[in-house]
Amino acid sequence: MADKIFGYIALAISIGYGFIAFTIIKAPFQYDPLGPETWPQILSVVAALCSLYIIFLPDRIHLKILGSTLRRVVIVVVLLSAYAYLFEPLGFVLATILFCGVMSKMLGASRLEAGLFGVASGVLGYGLCAGLLDLNLPGGALFKALGG
Repeated sequence: MADKIFGYIALAISIGYGFIAFTIIKAPFQYDPLGPETWPQILSVVAALCSLYIIFLPDRIHLKILGSTLRRVVIVVVLLSAYAYLFEPLGFVLATILFCGVMSKMLGASRLEAGLFGVASGVLGYGLCAGLLDLNLPGGALFKALGG
C-alpha cells in the first residue's frame, strides 16, 4: 500500500511539474535542436508514466519504512532545497562542494574523503559543464572574491 501512496504523490508532483513545463517555461530562443523547453516536458511525461506504473503494479512486497530511513529522506530533501537556494548566491562551485561534501559524509565517507569528493565534484563539474559543454553556470561568491 505504501508504494501506491508514493505513486499517487509522485503522479501529483509530476502533473504539477508537467503543467509548469508545458505552460510556463518558455525560452526566448532555441540554441539546440530540442530546445530548453523540451527536457522538462520529457521529464514530466516520463515521471507521470513511471508513477502510473507504480500505481497499477500489483503489490508484491510490503515495505516498511523505518524511522531512520524516513529521517534520511527528509535530510536529503532539505539538502537538495538548500542546494537549490544557495546555487546562485554561492555559485555552482561552492554550492556543489557543500552539497556533495555533506551528502558523501552522510553516506559514510570520512571527513577527508567527503571534502575531497566535494571539491572534485565542484571544480571538475564546473570545468565539464562550463568549459566543455559551454553551459552558463553562476559564478557566485567565489568568482566575485576572485575579481571575476
